[in-house]
Amino acid sequence: MIPRIHQQGSNTLGLLHYLYGKGTHEDHIDPHLVASFDGMAPDPGRDPSVTKRDLQHLLDQPLSLLDLDQRPDKHVWHCSVRAAPDDPILSDEQWGDIARRMVAATGIDPGDGAGCRWAAVRHADDHIHIIATLVREDGRRPDHHRSGKRAQAECRLIEKELGLHQVAPGDGTAAKRATSAERHKAERQGRERPAREELRETVRRAVAGATSEEEFFDRLVSAGLLIRKRVAPSGDLLGYKVALPDDRNGKKEPVFYAGSTLAPDLSLPRIRERWTLPAEAAASADGSRPEQPALPDVTGPAFARRRAAAATWQALLIIDHGDDGAAAAQIAAAGEVLDALAKTSAAHTRAELREAAFVFERASRSHVKAVRGRDRALRQAARDLVRSGPALGRGEDGATTAMLIDMAFFFAIAAANWHAKKHHSQQAQAARQAAEHLRAAYQAAAGEPMAALGQRGRRTAPRVRQRQAGLLHQVLPELAERIRAEAGWPALAATLDDARRAGHDPAALLTDAARRRELDSAASISDVLVWRLRRSAHLPALPASPHDTPARGNRRQGPSAPTRQSPPSAVIDAGRRR
Repeated sequence: MIPRIHQQGSNTLGLLHYLYGKGTHEDHIDPHLVASFDGMAPDPGRDPSVTKRDLQHLLDQPLSLLDLDQRPDKHVWHCSVRAAPDDPILSDEQWGDIARRMVAATGIDPGDGAGCRWAAVRHADDHIHIIATLVREDGRRPDHHRSGKRAQAECRLIEKELGLHQVAPGDGTAAKRATSAERHKAERQGRERPAREELRETVRRAVAGATSEEEFFDRLVSAGLLIRKRVAPSGDLLGYKVALPDDRNGKKEPVFYAGSTLAPDLSLPRIRERWTLPAEAAASADGSRPEQPALPDVTGPAFARRRAAAATWQALLIIDHGDDGAAAAQIAAAGEVLDALAKTSAAHTRAELREAAFVFERASRSHVKAVRGRDRALRQAARDLVRSGPALGRGEDGATTAMLIDMAFFFAIAAANWHAKKHHSQQAQAARQAAEHLRAAYQAAAGEPMAALGQRGRRTAPRVRQRQAGLLHQVLPELAERIRAEAGWPALAATLDDARRAGHDPAALLTDAARRRELDSAASISDVLVWRLRRSAHLPALPASPHDTPARGNRRQGPSAPTRQSPPSAVIDAGRRR
């Protein structure tokens, strides 16, 4: 159940015309009163002898107790309360009781006999509107400070008592929701999302992996946004606003939104925090610590995805074993990776990845302060993804995309668990929703490469398949039968054989892949193990041909050895230590 305190107004009759009208989209059905301050207010919706002006005069009578210069300019209080889509339809009596509890909780009518005059109108099955005059019967002003938080707390109690959908409590770090006017405007204009949400998504993508203000603003321009900068007399840049070129107000002027109003972490000062030189790098600059070796330049989308998967794997370990500030930094930076991945994804995965990035945005902020600089590897991964450009949905690009999405899925689950332990309900729920979108994106991305690897596995000699089955029972005896029954088992068998031919110990790799991270949340354990093995063994995500496995005596010459795009293990390890 969602309460919303609307902006105070000065036109009681105008609001009543809206509440008793047909609605913007003819969606107001049978508008009528369900409760009022004295239980006897006239109802222009059900009584033909009563007008909306009659109700307005009754509500505004306390204003006459005050001199003209004492009357508040904005005397109309307006609150809407909406049930969740899966809640049962409540009766008028239930909605009336909810209205009385809301005005009591918010201080509008606390029950002392001299509260404000108010009325609750129902014009749809799932919500009511409460209108009140902000002058009490005794002429004093009501104590409705922090009425929004009070209303939220009361709704949480109502949900439990009525068995309704329980909304996760917020902590003040969520981005501002689009208003109903903004949503209706988007519908009229045929937009997929309100301008506020579209701008937030575009700005987040521009931030992903950016390393300077110049690059950030260049990306905003490239995305087609209008930009208005706020500059101090000294010439220093203080902030910015953005607008969609075709989003105009009644005067045909662009509607600008400040970065801080799009999301708390999109203000210019908060964005600048991402570009702060990490303490480790600052220390090495003055000679007190040795500099870390630089990672090689990205040479293509597949390499960028492979390196992003390695960075995500290390971020998982930090969430499990690092301090809270470091974990919060990894989760925030992971949002940049998802934004960059959605921006550069192939068409058949783009929609789900975009939704994953969109909902994970809520999981990327909490009251735990992120220690910037500890997120360097993930932010570099986001930059690599953007710089490498769009990936094809097939071949090595498609296979490494599946590898990265698989790793991102487990990261989202880890983020959800971390937030749940901290009692960050909204963030945990958002991370779980992102995981579901990532699961769907993985299924779209992995179909072709897993089929190719499976075909490769089915073409291997029976004795080779038997050897891999024996290895599986040896290393994972409790999971072996389940894995062999999965459609991905042939691909896993082929991967184990590729690892052996490339000079690795398949048993050690398999043990490590299963030990380092839980498998219970995986829809297909064999799929997960395939990507973990191919990443840790630096195998091509998708070999070029099912017939190109190297001969036993020439293990380093075949394509199962690390490719030119695959970074040597020493380089990857150096990146992990960062």
